[in-house]
Amino acid sequence: MDDWLKRIGHFILEWCSFVEILSGNYPVRGVYYGVQRWSAENEEMKLKHPISVHSEIGKLEAVLVKRPGRELENLTPDYMERLLFDDIPALPVAQKEHDDFAAVLRDNGAEVLYLEELSAEALDAGEGAREAFVEDILLESSHTVGGYEDFIGEYLLSLPSDKLVDEVMCGIRKCKVDAPGVKGLQDLMDRRYPFYLDPMPNLYFTRDPAASMGHGMTINRMYAVARQRESLFMQYVLKFHPRFAPYDVPVWLDRDQTYHIEGGDELVLTTDTVAIGVSQRTSAPAIENLARSLFARQNGITRVLALEIPETRAFMHLDTVFTMVNYNQFTIHPAIQNDDGGLNIYTLEADPDSPRGLSFTHNDDLRGTLKDVLGVDELDLIPCGGGDPLVAAREQWNDGSNTLAIAPGKVVTYSRNYVSNDLMREHGLEVLEITGSELSRGRGGPRCMSQPIVRAAVEVPDHLPRLRPMGAPDPCGSIG
Repeated sequence: MDDWLKRIGHFILEWCSFVEILSGNYPVRGVYYGVQRWSAENEEMKLKHPISVHSEIGKLEAVLVKRPGRELENLTPDYMERLLFDDIPALPVAQKEHDDFAAVLRDNGAEVLYLEELSAEALDAGEGAREAFVEDILLESSHTVGGYEDFIGEYLLSLPSDKLVDEVMCGIRKCKVDAPGVKGLQDLMDRRYPFYLDPMPNLYFTRDPAASMGHGMTINRMYAVARQRESLFMQYVLKFHPRFAPYDVPVWLDRDQTYHIEGGDELVLTTDTVAIGVSQRTSAPAIENLARSLFARQNGITRVLALEIPETRAFMHLDTVFTMVNYNQFTIHPAIQNDDGGLNIYTLEADPDSPRGLSFTHNDDLRGTLKDVLGVDELDLIPCGGGDPLVAAREQWNDGSNTLAIAPGKVVTYSRNYVSNDLMREHGLEVLEITGSELSRGRGGPRCMSQPIVRAAVEVPDHLPRLRPMGAPDPCGSIG
């Protein structure tokens, strides 16, 4: 009976809000860009869905991170380029910085989950999970294992799961587990290469291997060989960990697909729209595949925006140059825009009559597109470095645009980007600074280092200027 009364109450509230929208009485508190979200429903939803991310700005309630480990100590100048690093972080300092980052998240109400812990727990929880995981890792490390799969496999399976995960993440050096028997030709020719398994120093950027979207995730095919094994961990977590396995979490794209995509390019703008960067790390065909999967398997997300950004290492992901920080506020690196402030945008929507199952609409009006998607008449694009070309380039290189929103208008940033941080405060944002002298050497900031698992539903405040339902015409006719 209580459930029926609750449902009737929710129906009445939704109907009243719908009538209020039709009557033109805006804004409507609790309407997130035209979609009603109620706190009681959100509490029920968390019990049914271990992943719930419907925005970039909802209060962060659970987040996945990876504490930097011994994998950073296996970086040397000879192998930095191979492993996608420009410099070598000092591990003790990087760990202290990361611990401080995690403390900020906890102090602001987020449950902090660690990838290394979830992975070990998943391997212990699933029958045959350890053996399958080791087999997968060895298969994807064949270019370095050099025919010693059986020996390395036996070594890994002799370890408890937490040590197994640690060894795989940190890399296995040849001098540590010298393979028995007569050395083969590869050993003689490649004797100076020190690893049977390459280290994974990029793992502390948990945003990229998998990305939460609605009640599901993408388990990503990474762009670079050095990172492709990283998404195996989340695949096993979803499949075997008791926090996720009983719920059959939908995987919108899996890591076995042909085309590469990474989570730093995936932004959840609203309950019905996601933005994906077409970048160095994410390909257009992958975005098409994601759109088709979303449109076929759920009914919440109905629109995908593909934003084309320059394909350079400095701009490797969309979130290194563009992040959402409030209801109608974004940080942006001006260098991704043309002289008129435009950016190539392609809107993908379902079209059953099209041979590709999709329709494509092109425009270069970034402001107009975002205002239409968000249902607002005013938009605030906050330029990295204040728009000064030199300051912007310097601070973007150190992730001045890679801000993590932990609640609407409340962001975590690196303290070193002081020009951008001061400007965000001038624009009314609450800025929580962390030190990133060593963490930033990996070319990633607070958003890169975090994978939201649960965000609270967003309620738009009454004071937001001229909020209107999504898709409603702009009464002022303005797009700028």
